[in-house]
Amino acid sequence: MRRKIPSTLALSAFEAAARHQSFTKAADELAVTQSAICRQIGALEEFLGVALFRRGRRGVALTEAGLAYSRKVMARLDDVERDTLELMAGGGSGGTLELGVVPTFATKWLLPRLPDFLQRHPGITVNLAARARPFLFDDTPFDAAIHAGEAFWPGTEGIVLMPEDLVAVASPNLPIPGGWERRMLLQISTRPTMWRDWFRSCGMAVEGDMAGPRFELYSMVAEAAIHGMGIGLVPRLLIEPELARGALVLAAPHVYRSDRSYRLLYPERKADHPPLTAFRHWLDAQAAAARLANCK
Repeated sequence: MRRKIPSTLALSAFEAAARHQSFTKAADELAVTQSAICRQIGALEEFLGVALFRRGRRGVALTEAGLAYSRKVMARLDDVERDTLELMAGGGSGGTLELGVVPTFATKWLLPRLPDFLQRHPGITVNLAARARPFLFDDTPFDAAIHAGEAFWPGTEGIVLMPEDLVAVASPNLPIPGGWERRMLLQISTRPTMWRDWFRSCGMAVEGDMAGPRFELYSMVAEAAIHGMGIGLVPRLLIEPELARGALVLAAPHVYRSDRSYRLLYPERKADHPPLTAFRHWLDAQAAAARLANCK
């Protein structure tokens, strides 16, 4: 069956005209005549059976249908352009891995190790994008994700990298008052009961354990703690350099192993994607080395 897909010339003309809200500017960008843009968009509207622009004395404006369609077309053309540039850059060899990853883990743990992977696999390009919350792979260009959670997402598989060990940290210059009720607790907005869970694992119940300024990322909590804003509760693996150089110190010796683990996960259909296979084996070895180092 023949696909119901408009011509790429018509889509390119429409995307440029929608972006500029002008047939004339679209023609200038694409180095064609204004009449050529008009013909392409007219043919597209005839193909769709929908008016995409309102024509008036002062120019053109997108209809509601045209606005919605333009957003989707722009996204698809961006994907095609990205894939084309990747193929041109790689010369048909190697491959690309699109990875969504929790931001602090990416900057503090993954990126310092990533040059080793790129040296071992020079034909593979790894693209990273921050994703602090779970998402549906079908709605994204990602091949895989690194997230902290209690289980793999439905329809995915992968490997467990390491557990989440939470420690309370503060600036060495922060005065520590007597009781926990008097301390400023820095909160993670996506996990409002984390301090309560930590206190419960210590056999304590602290009034006001959910009070305090809230931050979306662990990197924000760590930075706020470094600057003396309060005590942060952060996975130890994300702040080892700060602890080593003394920018942060443990506010208590207790370590709470939460129900979450850092995991590499990916859709089942991506399991044999060559760049992902290479990355999975490398990442598994890196995580094993990190776990061994923490046991010493």
